[in-house]
Amino acid sequence: MRQAETSRKTAETDVRLTLCLDGSGKSDVATGVGFLDHMLTLFAHHGRFDLTVSCAGDTQVDDHHSVEDIGIALGQAFREALGGKAGIRRYGHIILPMDEALVLCAADISGRGYLGYDVTLPTEKVGAFDTELAEEFWIAFAHNAGVTLHFKLFSGRNSHHILEACFKAAGRCLRQASSLDPDSAGEIPSTKGVIA
Repeated sequence: MRQAETSRKTAETDVRLTLCLDGSGKSDVATGVGFLDHMLTLFAHHGRFDLTVSCAGDTQVDDHHSVEDIGIALGQAFREALGGKAGIRRYGHIILPMDEALVLCAADISGRGYLGYDVTLPTEKVGAFDTELAEEFWIAFAHNAGVTLHFKLFSGRNSHHILEACFKAAGRCLRQASSLDPDSAGEIPSTKGVIA
């Protein structure tokens, strides 16, 4: 099983996280940020990743530190769980609808962390959640996972639907990219012979 456990403790947050790439989509998520709990549960379900997350953070300040540090921890766990990356498909992509929202997500498990985020949200909040924090989460994840990750919004009027489409699409896209390809078992999917 490709799995990892990570923790991140700072003066602002205490994050504990486990991830299994070869799971069934089970999750137990308690971040202290309700909307992020919902999004990570969707991410795990659609990626068929088993995920547990707990976070004690300084949410009395705002949710920024918790959201970013959970993104860092998830990225670190994803990278560790992949191991040497032998036999993975490496690339994934999906165009995912969520009611009126339509989002593209594409990933390259390249070893080079990068986020392309062409997602304009119509509101600054979904409930108590600052919608700009979704981009901060994915920046932290992509850089720490060593994944090139792109999101592009084609249509959407509801911020909740747009962000839900992004997290569902990311789960399915990363599942595809991290899955093992029986046609290239044991091979590193790079002419360099290494993905680092």
